Amino acid sequence: MSSEAPAGPVDLIGSSRYALAANGLTVGRLILAPVLAWLILDEGRRWITFALALVLGASDFFDGKLARQARPTKFGAFVDPLADKAVVLLAGFALVSVDRFALLPWVLIAVREVGIQIYRTYWAKRGLAIPARKSAKYKVFVQGIVIAFALFPPLDSALWVADILLWVAVVFTLVSGAQYILDGRSALRETGIR
Repeated sequence: MSSEAPAGPVDLIGSSRYALAANGLTVGRLILAPVLAWLILDEGRRWITFALALVLGASDFFDGKLARQARPTKFGAFVDPLADKAVVLLAGFALVSVDRFALLPWVLIAVREVGIQIYRTYWAKRGLAIPARKSAKYKVFVQGIVIAFALFPPLDSALWVADILLWVAVVFTLVSGAQYILDGRSALRETGIR
């Protein structure tokens, strides 16, 4: 008998302690995303800002671990990627606002994030689920590293490192977006949905 949780979202929010804890961490991340952006814009509490960014990154890691111990939920399947996008985009554009990063890479990231969300939602409403890819998790990880590097006060004299990592994140982001589109086209060919 396998101890793995069944694949695919089953319940709305789940009833196990693992599902509830995972969804609680996701909601916390969604609520704290604007707080992180505000702290970045304030520019006065650098270590607190960096610490909050680490907490949000860790919460994403741990809610994933908890979610794998439970049955997937519809709430988690929808809100977890939304929370990831909220943290990354709010922090990214806040960093642009304080002249830490150029605007173009974050616009490219935002267009991909919003576009793929719309794409997946469109097909989900028609009964075709385009599953999350591992490359999307790697993408979120790299985006988080970029934000952490940009916020870590001792690296103020080596900001070029974060700039290079940002363009690596853009490549990861665009490649994972292209993979979603190819997955969707493949699924359409297999199901015959038009």
